[in-house]
Amino acid sequence: MRILLVGGAVRNILLGLPVRDRDYLVLDAAVEDFLRAHPAAKPVGKTFPVFILDRQEYSFPRAESLEADLALRDFTVNAMALDTQGRLICHPQALEDLEARVIRPASPSSLPDDPLRVVRAARFVAELPGFSAHPELVDAMRAVAASGALAAPFAERVGQEVQKALAAPRPGEFLRLLDQAGCLAPWLAELAGASAIPAGPPRYHDANVLEHTARVTDSLAGDALCVWMGLCHDLGKALTPAEELPRHIGHDLRGEAEALALGHRLRLPMRLILAGAEAARWHMLAGNYAELKPSTRVDLLMRLKSRGVLREMFRLVLADKNRDHGPLAQADLTKILAVTLPPEARDQGVKSGERLRCLRIQALRKTPAQKNPGSV
Repeated sequence: MRILLVGGAVRNILLGLPVRDRDYLVLDAAVEDFLRAHPAAKPVGKTFPVFILDRQEYSFPRAESLEADLALRDFTVNAMALDTQGRLICHPQALEDLEARVIRPASPSSLPDDPLRVVRAARFVAELPGFSAHPELVDAMRAVAASGALAAPFAERVGQEVQKALAAPRPGEFLRLLDQAGCLAPWLAELAGASAIPAGPPRYHDANVLEHTARVTDSLAGDALCVWMGLCHDLGKALTPAEELPRHIGHDLRGEAEALALGHRLRLPMRLILAGAEAARWHMLAGNYAELKPSTRVDLLMRLKSRGVLREMFRLVLADKNRDHGPLAQADLTKILAVTLPPEARDQGVKSGERLRCLRIQALRKTPAQKNPGSV
Protein backbone atom coordinates (compact mmCIF):
# COMPACT_ATOMS: atom_id res chain seq x y z
CA MET A 1 0.00 0.00 0.00
CA ARG A 2 1.27 3.44 -1.01
CA ILE A 3 -0.17 6.67 0.36
CA LEU A 4 0.57 9.89 -1.58
CA LEU A 5 -0.07 13.49 -0.65
CA VAL A 6 -2.19 15.07 -3.39
CA GLY A 7 -3.91 18.26 -4.47
CA GLY A 8 -3.68 21.70 -2.96
CA ALA A 9 -1.23 20.64 -0.24
CA VAL A 10 1.37 19.71 -2.87
CA ARG A 11 0.69 22.94 -4.75
CA ASN A 12 1.21 25.02 -1.61
CA ILE A 13 4.42 23.19 -0.69
CA LEU A 14 5.85 24.02 -4.11
CA LEU A 15 4.68 27.64 -3.82
CA GLY A 16 6.06 28.00 -0.32
CA LEU A 17 2.60 28.69 1.10
CA PRO A 18 1.09 27.36 4.35
CA VAL A 19 -0.53 23.92 4.09
CA ARG A 20 -3.85 23.85 5.93
CA ASP A 21 -5.55 20.70 4.63
CA ARG A 22 -3.83 17.51 3.57
CA ASP A 23 -5.53 15.04 1.24
CA TYR A 24 -4.10 11.62 0.45
CA LEU A 25 -4.50 9.08 -2.32
CA VAL A 26 -4.26 5.37 -1.46
CA LEU A 27 -2.64 3.18 -4.14
CA ASP A 28 -1.90 -0.54 -4.56
CA ALA A 29 -4.38 -1.61 -1.90
CA ALA A 30 -7.99 -2.65 -1.55
CA VAL A 31 -10.35 -0.81 0.78
CA GLU A 32 -10.18 -3.77 3.16
CA ASP A 33 -6.39 -3.51 3.33
CA PHE A 34 -6.61 0.19 4.20
CA LEU A 35 -9.21 -0.39 6.92
CA ARG A 36 -7.19 -3.19 8.48
CA ALA A 37 -4.21 -0.82 8.68
CA HIS A 38 -6.34 2.13 9.81
CA PRO A 39 -9.43 0.86 11.68
CA ALA A 40 -10.30 4.37 12.93
CA ALA A 41 -10.97 5.64 9.37
CA LYS A 42 -14.58 6.73 8.78
CA PRO A 43 -16.19 6.35 5.32
CA VAL A 44 -17.62 9.57 3.82
CA GLY A 45 -17.52 8.95 0.06
CA LYS A 46 -20.70 8.09 -1.82
CA THR A 47 -19.62 7.61 -5.43
CA PHE A 48 -16.12 6.25 -4.72
CA PRO A 49 -14.23 5.27 -1.54
CA VAL A 50 -13.22 8.24 0.61
CA PHE A 51 -12.33 8.09 4.31
CA ILE A 52 -11.57 10.60 7.05
CA LEU A 53 -8.73 9.73 9.41
CA ASP A 54 -7.35 12.22 11.95
CA ARG A 55 -9.33 14.97 10.18
CA GLN A 56 -7.58 14.24 6.90
CA GLU A 57 -9.09 12.81 3.72
CA TYR A 58 -7.93 9.52 2.19
CA SER A 59 -9.40 8.59 -1.19
CA PHE A 60 -8.95 5.76 -3.63
CA PRO A 61 -8.22 6.24 -7.35
CA ARG A 62 -11.11 7.02 -9.65
CA ALA A 63 -9.15 5.75 -12.67
CA GLU A 64 -6.93 2.81 -13.58
CA SER A 65 -3.66 4.70 -13.17
CA LEU A 66 -2.33 7.55 -11.07
CA GLU A 67 -1.83 9.71 -14.16
CA ALA A 68 -5.42 9.13 -15.24
CA ASP A 69 -6.65 9.92 -11.75
CA LEU A 70 -4.78 13.22 -11.75
CA ALA A 71 -6.41 14.15 -15.06
CA LEU A 72 -9.82 13.80 -13.36
CA ARG A 73 -9.01 16.51 -10.83
CA ASP A 74 -10.21 20.09 -11.00
CA PHE A 75 -7.24 22.20 -12.09
CA THR A 76 -3.76 21.42 -13.37
CA VAL A 77 -2.03 23.08 -10.40
CA ASN A 78 -3.98 20.78 -8.08
CA ALA A 79 -3.31 17.65 -10.16
CA MET A 80 -0.09 16.68 -8.42
CA ALA A 81 0.99 13.89 -6.06
CA LEU A 82 3.98 13.56 -3.73
CA ASP A 83 5.12 10.18 -2.38
CA THR A 84 6.93 9.49 0.87
CA GLN A 85 10.30 9.52 -0.94
CA GLY A 86 9.70 13.04 -2.21
CA ARG A 87 8.98 12.00 -5.79
CA LEU A 88 6.55 14.28 -7.63
CA ILE A 89 4.01 12.94 -10.11
CA CYS A 90 1.92 15.57 -11.84
CA HIS A 91 -0.38 16.52 -14.68
CA PRO A 92 1.64 17.26 -17.86
CA GLN A 93 0.82 20.99 -17.61
CA ALA A 94 0.91 21.34 -13.83
CA LEU A 95 4.43 22.65 -13.34
CA GLU A 96 4.22 24.97 -16.33
CA ASP A 97 0.96 26.45 -15.03
CA LEU A 98 2.34 26.67 -11.51
CA GLU A 99 5.30 28.64 -12.82
CA ALA A 100 3.01 30.91 -14.86
CA ARG A 101 0.59 31.15 -11.93
CA VAL A 102 -2.52 30.39 -13.92
CA ILE A 103 -5.62 28.35 -13.11
CA ARG A 104 -6.48 25.98 -15.96
CA PRO A 105 -8.92 23.01 -16.00
CA ALA A 106 -7.16 19.66 -15.68
CA SER A 107 -9.27 18.35 -18.58
CA PRO A 108 -12.14 19.48 -20.84
CA SER A 109 -14.57 17.63 -18.55
CA SER A 110 -13.27 19.10 -15.28
CA LEU A 111 -15.88 21.83 -14.91
CA PRO A 112 -18.84 20.00 -16.50
CA ASP A 113 -18.17 17.04 -14.17
CA ASP A 114 -18.60 19.31 -11.15
CA PRO A 115 -19.98 22.81 -11.90
CA LEU A 116 -19.04 23.93 -8.38
CA ARG A 117 -15.51 24.13 -9.76
CA VAL A 118 -16.57 27.30 -11.58
CA VAL A 119 -16.99 29.06 -8.24
CA ARG A 120 -13.91 27.34 -6.83
CA ALA A 121 -11.78 28.60 -9.72
CA ALA A 122 -12.76 32.18 -8.95
CA ARG A 123 -11.98 31.56 -5.29
CA PHE A 124 -8.51 30.25 -6.15
CA VAL A 125 -7.75 33.35 -8.23
CA ALA A 126 -8.72 35.48 -5.22
CA GLU A 127 -6.81 33.27 -2.79
CA LEU A 128 -3.52 32.33 -4.48
CA PRO A 129 -1.00 35.19 -4.75
CA GLY A 130 -0.39 36.40 -8.27
CA PHE A 131 -2.63 33.81 -9.95
CA SER A 132 -4.94 34.58 -12.87
CA ALA A 133 -7.39 32.66 -15.02
CA HIS A 134 -6.07 30.88 -18.12
CA PRO A 135 -8.18 31.59 -21.25
CA GLU A 136 -9.15 27.90 -21.30
CA LEU A 137 -10.64 28.34 -17.83
CA VAL A 138 -12.69 31.39 -18.81
CA ASP A 139 -14.03 29.57 -21.87
CA ALA A 140 -14.91 26.51 -19.79
CA MET A 141 -16.65 28.65 -17.19
CA ARG A 142 -18.71 30.37 -19.89
CA ALA A 143 -19.71 27.00 -21.34
CA VAL A 144 -20.92 25.72 -17.96
CA ALA A 145 -22.93 28.89 -17.41
CA ALA A 146 -24.48 28.65 -20.88
CA SER A 147 -25.50 25.05 -20.24
CA GLY A 148 -27.43 25.96 -17.10
CA ALA A 149 -25.40 23.49 -15.04
CA LEU A 150 -24.17 26.19 -12.69
CA ALA A 151 -27.46 25.90 -10.79
CA ALA A 152 -26.80 22.23 -9.99
CA PRO A 153 -24.49 22.37 -6.91
CA PHE A 154 -26.00 22.40 -3.44
CA ALA A 155 -26.33 25.91 -2.02
CA GLU A 156 -24.28 24.97 1.03
CA ARG A 157 -21.30 24.00 -1.16
CA VAL A 158 -21.49 27.27 -3.08
CA GLY A 159 -21.81 29.21 0.15
CA GLN A 160 -18.69 27.56 1.56
CA GLU A 161 -16.70 28.63 -1.51
CA VAL A 162 -18.04 32.18 -1.19
CA GLN A 163 -16.99 32.32 2.47
CA LYS A 164 -13.49 31.18 1.55
CA ALA A 165 -13.35 33.90 -1.11
CA LEU A 166 -14.40 36.49 1.48
CA ALA A 167 -11.35 35.52 3.53
CA ALA A 168 -8.99 35.66 0.54
CA PRO A 169 -6.32 38.35 0.07
CA ARG A 170 -7.94 39.61 -3.16
CA PRO A 171 -11.71 39.06 -2.81
CA GLY A 172 -12.42 41.48 -5.64
CA GLU A 173 -10.82 39.03 -8.09
CA PHE A 174 -13.51 36.52 -7.18
CA LEU A 175 -16.19 38.90 -8.45
CA ARG A 176 -14.21 40.05 -11.47
CA LEU A 177 -13.63 36.54 -12.81
CA LEU A 178 -17.22 35.41 -12.26
CA ASP A 179 -18.37 38.54 -14.09
CA GLN A 180 -15.86 38.08 -16.93
CA ALA A 181 -17.08 34.53 -17.51
CA GLY A 182 -20.78 35.36 -17.15
CA CYS A 183 -21.08 33.22 -14.02
CA LEU A 184 -22.55 35.57 -11.43
CA ALA A 185 -26.04 34.16 -11.97
CA PRO A 186 -27.71 32.26 -10.47
CA TRP A 187 -25.86 32.34 -7.15
CA LEU A 188 -24.81 36.01 -7.11
CA ALA A 189 -27.57 37.10 -9.45
CA GLU A 190 -27.91 40.50 -7.76
CA LEU A 191 -24.56 41.48 -9.28
CA ALA A 192 -25.18 40.01 -12.73
CA GLY A 193 -25.15 42.92 -15.15
CA ALA A 194 -23.63 45.27 -12.57
CA SER A 195 -20.59 45.83 -14.80
CA ALA A 196 -22.85 47.65 -17.27
CA ILE A 197 -24.17 50.10 -14.64
CA PRO A 198 -22.24 53.25 -13.64
CA ALA A 199 -21.49 53.33 -9.92
CA GLY A 200 -22.50 56.99 -9.79
CA PRO A 201 -21.95 60.42 -11.32
CA PRO A 202 -18.42 60.78 -12.76
CA ARG A 203 -17.36 63.34 -10.15
CA TYR A 204 -17.83 60.64 -7.47
CA HIS A 205 -17.15 57.37 -9.31
CA ASP A 206 -14.91 56.35 -12.19
CA ALA A 207 -16.08 52.73 -12.37
CA ASN A 208 -19.13 50.56 -12.83
CA VAL A 209 -21.00 48.99 -9.91
CA LEU A 210 -19.23 45.64 -10.20
CA GLU A 211 -15.75 47.14 -10.31
CA HIS A 212 -16.50 49.58 -7.51
CA THR A 213 -17.76 46.69 -5.37
CA ALA A 214 -14.64 44.68 -6.18
CA ARG A 215 -12.39 47.60 -5.21
CA VAL A 216 -14.21 48.06 -1.91
CA THR A 217 -13.91 44.36 -1.04
CA ASP A 218 -10.20 44.44 -1.91
CA SER A 219 -9.78 47.40 0.46
CA LEU A 220 -11.46 45.43 3.23
CA ALA A 221 -9.45 42.22 2.68
CA GLY A 222 -8.45 40.49 5.89
CA ASP A 223 -11.85 40.77 7.58
CA ALA A 224 -14.38 38.41 5.99
CA LEU A 225 -17.36 40.09 7.67
CA CYS A 226 -16.30 43.51 6.36
CA VAL A 227 -15.72 42.05 2.90
CA TRP A 228 -19.24 40.60 2.84
CA MET A 229 -20.63 43.98 3.89
CA GLY A 230 -18.61 45.58 1.10
CA LEU A 231 -19.99 43.07 -1.40
CA CYS A 232 -23.56 43.86 -0.32
CA HIS A 233 -23.45 47.61 0.22
CA ASP A 234 -24.38 48.71 -3.32
CA LEU A 235 -26.63 45.82 -4.39
CA GLY A 236 -29.55 48.24 -4.65
CA LYS A 237 -27.83 50.10 -7.49
CA ALA A 238 -28.56 47.22 -9.86
CA LEU A 239 -32.26 48.07 -9.48
CA THR A 240 -31.94 51.78 -10.30
CA PRO A 241 -34.32 52.73 -13.16
CA ALA A 242 -32.34 53.46 -16.32
CA GLU A 243 -33.77 56.97 -16.62
CA GLU A 244 -32.26 57.91 -13.21
CA LEU A 245 -28.70 56.84 -14.04
CA PRO A 246 -25.96 57.67 -13.23
CA ARG A 247 -27.56 58.71 -9.92
CA HIS A 248 -28.83 56.00 -7.59
CA ILE A 249 -31.50 57.64 -5.46
CA GLY A 250 -32.81 55.26 -2.79
CA HIS A 251 -30.44 52.40 -3.59
CA ASP A 252 -29.82 51.92 0.14
CA LEU A 253 -33.52 51.23 0.69
CA ARG A 254 -33.67 48.80 -2.22
CA GLY A 255 -30.43 47.07 -1.30
CA GLU A 256 -31.48 45.71 2.09
CA ALA A 257 -33.88 43.12 0.64
CA GLU A 258 -31.35 42.23 -2.08
CA ALA A 259 -28.66 41.54 0.53
CA LEU A 260 -31.00 39.36 2.57
CA ALA A 261 -32.03 37.37 -0.50
CA LEU A 262 -28.41 36.82 -1.53
CA GLY A 263 -27.30 35.70 1.91
CA HIS A 264 -30.20 33.29 2.34
CA ARG A 265 -29.70 31.83 -1.15
CA LEU A 266 -26.10 30.99 -0.28
CA ARG A 267 -27.11 29.54 3.11
CA LEU A 268 -24.61 31.81 4.83
CA PRO A 269 -24.43 32.13 8.62
CA MET A 270 -27.06 34.51 9.98
CA ARG A 271 -24.32 36.80 11.29
CA LEU A 272 -23.17 37.44 7.71
CA ILE A 273 -26.68 37.71 6.28
CA LEU A 274 -27.77 40.39 8.74
CA ALA A 275 -24.49 42.30 8.47
CA GLY A 276 -24.88 42.47 4.69
CA ALA A 277 -28.39 43.84 5.04
CA GLU A 278 -27.20 46.47 7.53
CA ALA A 279 -24.43 47.51 5.14
CA ALA A 280 -26.84 47.95 2.25
CA ARG A 281 -29.40 49.87 4.30
CA TRP A 282 -27.23 52.18 6.41
CA HIS A 283 -23.94 52.79 4.58
CA MET A 284 -25.17 56.04 3.03
CA LEU A 285 -26.26 57.48 6.37
CA ALA A 286 -23.00 56.36 8.01
CA GLY A 287 -21.08 57.89 5.12
CA ASN A 288 -22.49 61.32 6.03
CA TYR A 289 -22.03 60.84 9.76
CA ALA A 290 -20.28 64.15 10.43
CA GLU A 291 -23.25 66.07 9.00
CA LEU A 292 -25.96 64.18 10.92
CA LYS A 293 -28.10 65.71 13.65
CA PRO A 294 -27.43 64.46 17.19
CA SER A 295 -30.72 62.56 17.23
CA THR A 296 -29.86 60.72 14.02
CA ARG A 297 -26.37 59.95 15.31
CA VAL A 298 -27.77 58.44 18.50
CA ASP A 299 -30.24 56.25 16.63
CA LEU A 300 -27.64 55.09 14.10
CA LEU A 301 -24.95 54.33 16.67
CA MET A 302 -27.29 52.37 18.92
CA ARG A 303 -28.62 50.38 15.99
CA LEU A 304 -25.16 49.50 14.68
CA LYS A 305 -23.94 48.66 18.18
CA SER A 306 -26.93 46.39 18.82
CA ARG A 307 -26.29 44.61 15.50
CA GLY A 308 -22.59 44.22 16.32
CA VAL A 309 -21.39 45.95 13.14
CA LEU A 310 -20.45 49.45 14.28
CA ARG A 311 -16.71 49.12 13.73
CA GLU A 312 -17.27 47.25 10.46
CA MET A 313 -19.71 49.86 9.14
CA PHE A 314 -17.23 52.69 9.52
CA ARG A 315 -14.48 50.58 7.97
CA LEU A 316 -16.84 50.12 5.01
CA VAL A 317 -17.46 53.87 4.82
CA LEU A 318 -13.72 54.51 4.72
CA ALA A 319 -13.29 51.98 1.87
CA ASP A 320 -16.38 53.18 0.01
CA LYS A 321 -16.14 56.97 0.36
CA ASN A 322 -12.65 57.56 1.78
CA ARG A 323 -14.24 59.23 4.81
CA ASP A 324 -12.85 58.26 8.21
CA HIS A 325 -15.78 58.87 10.55
CA GLY A 326 -14.72 56.07 12.89
CA PRO A 327 -12.96 58.24 15.49
CA LEU A 328 -15.89 60.66 15.71
CA ALA A 329 -18.39 57.82 15.93
CA GLN A 330 -16.39 56.19 18.74
CA ALA A 331 -16.22 59.47 20.65
CA ASP A 332 -19.97 59.96 20.31
CA LEU A 333 -20.65 56.38 21.36
CA THR A 334 -18.54 56.82 24.49
CA LYS A 335 -20.54 59.94 25.41
CA ILE A 336 -23.97 58.43 24.96
CA LEU A 337 -23.13 55.18 26.73
CA ALA A 338 -22.00 57.23 29.73
CA VAL A 339 -25.52 58.66 30.08
CA THR A 340 -27.70 57.10 32.78
CA LEU A 341 -31.32 57.58 33.74
CA PRO A 342 -32.10 59.32 37.00
CA PRO A 343 -33.72 56.94 39.53
CA GLU A 344 -37.19 58.44 39.14
CA ALA A 345 -37.15 57.77 35.35
CA ARG A 346 -36.29 54.07 35.55
CA ASP A 347 -38.48 50.96 35.21
CA GLN A 348 -41.13 52.70 33.13
CA GLY A 349 -40.85 50.60 29.96
CA VAL A 350 -41.09 52.52 26.70
CA LYS A 351 -41.22 55.82 28.56
CA SER A 352 -37.84 55.11 30.15
CA GLY A 353 -36.37 54.27 26.73
CA GLU A 354 -37.62 57.53 25.27
CA ARG A 355 -36.22 59.49 28.21
CA LEU A 356 -32.81 57.81 27.85
CA ARG A 357 -32.74 58.62 24.16
CA CYS A 358 -33.46 62.30 24.87
CA LEU A 359 -30.67 62.45 27.44
CA ARG A 360 -28.24 60.89 24.99
CA ILE A 361 -29.17 63.43 22.32
CA GLN A 362 -28.60 66.23 24.80
CA ALA A 363 -25.17 64.80 25.65
CA LEU A 364 -24.12 65.09 22.00
CA ARG A 365 -25.48 68.62 21.74
CA LYS A 366 -23.64 69.85 24.82
CA THR A 367 -20.18 68.38 24.29
CA PRO A 368 -18.13 69.22 21.15
CA ALA A 369 -16.68 66.23 19.29
CA GLN A 370 -13.11 65.26 20.04
CA LYS A 371 -10.55 65.77 17.29
CA ASN A 372 -8.71 62.45 17.56
CA PRO A 373 -10.60 60.16 19.95
CA GLY A 374 -9.31 56.88 18.53
CA SER A 375 -10.87 54.38 16.19
CA VAL A 376 -13.98 52.25 16.31
